[in-house]
Amino acid sequence: MEDLQYQADAKRYLNDWKVGALFMDAGTGKTKVAVDIVNNSPCDFVLWVGPLQTIRKKHITAEVENQGGFKMPSKFVGVESIGQSDRIYLEVIDELEKYKCPFVVVDESLKIKNAGAKRTMRLLEIGRRVEYKLILNGTPISRNLLDVWSQMEFLSPLILNMTLSQFKKTFCEITRITKTDGYRYYTKEYISGYENVDYLYSLIRHYVFRADLQLNISQNYRYRRYCIDEDSLAEYQSIKEEFLTDEMLEWRNNNIFLEMTQKMQHAYCCTASKFEQVREILAESEVEPEHTIIFCKYIKSREMCEKAFPRCLVLSYQKDSLGLNLQDYNVTIYFDKVWDYALLTQSTRRTYRTGQERDCLYYDLTGNVGLESLIDRNISKKVTMSEYFKKATKEQIKNDL
Repeated sequence: MEDLQYQADAKRYLNDWKVGALFMDAGTGKTKVAVDIVNNSPCDFVLWVGPLQTIRKKHITAEVENQGGFKMPSKFVGVESIGQSDRIYLEVIDELEKYKCPFVVVDESLKIKNAGAKRTMRLLEIGRRVEYKLILNGTPISRNLLDVWSQMEFLSPLILNMTLSQFKKTFCEITRITKTDGYRYYTKEYISGYENVDYLYSLIRHYVFRADLQLNISQNYRYRRYCIDEDSLAEYQSIKEEFLTDEMLEWRNNNIFLEMTQKMQHAYCCTASKFEQVREILAESEVEPEHTIIFCKYIKSREMCEKAFPRCLVLSYQKDSLGLNLQDYNVTIYFDKVWDYALLTQSTRRTYRTGQERDCLYYDLTGNVGLESLIDRNISKKVTMSEYFKKATKEQIKNDL
């Protein structure tokens, strides 16, 4: 297949460097660019590190083969396996040492984050052992700017030429809050903002190629409202009253808030009206069940959707929103809402991608409770659950839910 213009531009831009970053939107065909860059290098082995779900289900290996495959021996390893398994990590190190000039590709490179995590430290050690490295991701800078340090440090310490501590002092605004717990004092530190971002871009721009997805098809978003049945609504209210006490909210614990919202949403995840709305959607003339994806958040809703709509492809956000190429599908139904803007965006790019020839339709189901509207508002503002919980007052949380 002939390169698209931005794919050819990416190869020209990065072919002169031994390290580089392809920050290209999901669906732009960055796998093809990566395969061509590796094959044009003098390397004799390629290690491909990516999300375990794409490795285990052989999605990425099939995609690489579709793009012509590698001209040298290759090994595909899940990034989670490197962090969790000493055996797999040591096998990877041994494999790299067998070759004179190995090439390492890290797919979904935002997995290289939290500099103190075992996974990140092991990837950085792998990076120190090879000259040729490429990282792939759809987003150049995540909501946490510290992730940029880990990714650039993997490519080469010379790009930023600063320690993590120096990076934080240069680009992050740090806020410290001291609280008392009886007779004890403790201080919490968090990043309240960023600065000198233009300077950061100037340091990394030579090693980064950025491309947005541009297709001659449209993305149409549609919204369907459903009513929660009385039993589910009663359970929702019961959970809300149990958790939203002044004492519970005083703790300001993100984990407790997460547990509460998960239980509240799970209470109505399979209410009958949701299934009625999906049946109405599938009955529309422009919707074909065989080309329809249904995204679910819970095991219960996924299993019930698989039984109710066997002709549709039922997927879960966490396991299936990354790495899948589903250009044969053009309709997506969001059966359960998810409070994660990045995950939601990734899910849209399973269908809206290079090779898609039909307009893409997205149906968002919204229930008649406060949590549903709260998720919608914060997704539109790209606000995470923890950010909302950190800033909202007790009265605001009670009113919103």
